[in-house]
Amino acid sequence: MRAWEVVAPGPIEGEPLRLTDRPVPVPRPGELLVHVRACGVCRTDLHVAEGDLPVHRAHVTPGHEVVGVVAATGGAVSGFVPGDRVGVAWLRRTDGTCGYCLRGAENLCPASEYTGWDADGGYAEYTTVPAAFAHRLPEGVDDVALAPLLCAGIIGHRALRRAALPPGGRLGLYGFGGSAHLCAQLALAEGATVHVLTRDPAARRLALSLGAASARGAYDEPPEPLDGAILFAPVGDLVPVALRALDRGGVLAVAGIHLSDIPPLRYESDLFYEKELRSVTANTREDARDFLGLAARHGIRATTHAYPLERAPQALRDLKAGRFDGAAVLVNDRPPQD
Repeated sequence: MRAWEVVAPGPIEGEPLRLTDRPVPVPRPGELLVHVRACGVCRTDLHVAEGDLPVHRAHVTPGHEVVGVVAATGGAVSGFVPGDRVGVAWLRRTDGTCGYCLRGAENLCPASEYTGWDADGGYAEYTTVPAAFAHRLPEGVDDVALAPLLCAGIIGHRALRRAALPPGGRLGLYGFGGSAHLCAQLALAEGATVHVLTRDPAARRLALSLGAASARGAYDEPPEPLDGAILFAPVGDLVPVALRALDRGGVLAVAGIHLSDIPPLRYESDLFYEKELRSVTANTREDARDFLGLAARHGIRATTHAYPLERAPQALRDLKAGRFDGAAVLVNDRPPQD
């Protein structure tokens, strides 16, 4: 099978990725072998390729927004059979026994493992996933449209909950890429007023077309104080900007796995009046189930740009340069092997 691997983490403008031929993986007991049909291109993949995230597995295949079909099962698998359509997301495995897992916070499990970082992901024709961490997908939505929901959508959902927005609240979204444009749709469906702050004119146009009340530059002030905000752009300089935009008691959630350094904060202007700064770490399987159900109920759809699997580096370069709005998706057009 064809698979991309990270051979030398570094700027994506170079050649950190290499397309290789590998044997199709064999699922272990409890795992599914998945024939990949589509894989979303996430900014986390860019961080893995460029080395912003430390190497967990040499020559790893990135990709954790996978839509595919079960091709085979390992031993001791129940609930899935070959031919089932499934989703593979970022969270791949937890120990299930630590205090975090037992209290419902498996995203904080110290033994957690991640698709496309600790194990090979979806920038390939096949991948594997523990059956307990595979997701059933809603009917009536095509593979390309579903792929970004499996990380961008799930993380946007968790970030929205971490922002603790009150009913009918005023939400600010800083950055408006794959995750933010799905989060905005969910917030709007739940009755929020959404203000988008991003450097990209095309993203601002997309935000307004989706129903945002305003769309301005990333460092601009929103037209009204915010009850909550989410920082999707991996830019630490925006943290004090977003905190100053909050109303009293407002919460800023930082949704990225990587963030450049945050400049010094001033207590009186940035944090006083019980403002809060929170991080967002991965997701739980319950987050994924909740969001996929909400996406089906509210008709949440990704704005997508399809690339053939062999053009994965170009998709990542375009993501870094902000050349598209919404989300990029890699498409594998080869049929399953016999």
